[in-house]
Amino acid sequence: MDNRTIWAQQRKKLIQTLAALGYPAELGEVIARHIGSPRGIERMTAYLECVRPDRVELIADEMQAIRSDIDRWREQKESQRANAAYNVILNSGLDDGEG
Repeated sequence: MDNRTIWAQQRKKLIQTLAALGYPAELGEVIARHIGSPRGIERMTAYLECVRPDRVELIADEMQAIRSDIDRWREQKESQRANAAYNVILNSGLDDGEG
């Protein structure tokens, strides 16, 4: 399954879940765009199915928490990549072509 299909499926399920709770489809589009990850959208859908929030503020809070977790994870991965590259330099030195 390609990435676009996964995105579409997760977005559709999120919108259907929100509609079942009485919220407009447009809210699902905004949430999906803000979260920016199929797994994050899946997590949001699971939250909606389990908690069944009765206020949009609760949905917005969870959306922000999920996005924050995604951003933190991405920053951690970038830091790990930078650290690995730095360790390579420390262990093998800089190859500046002179020598």
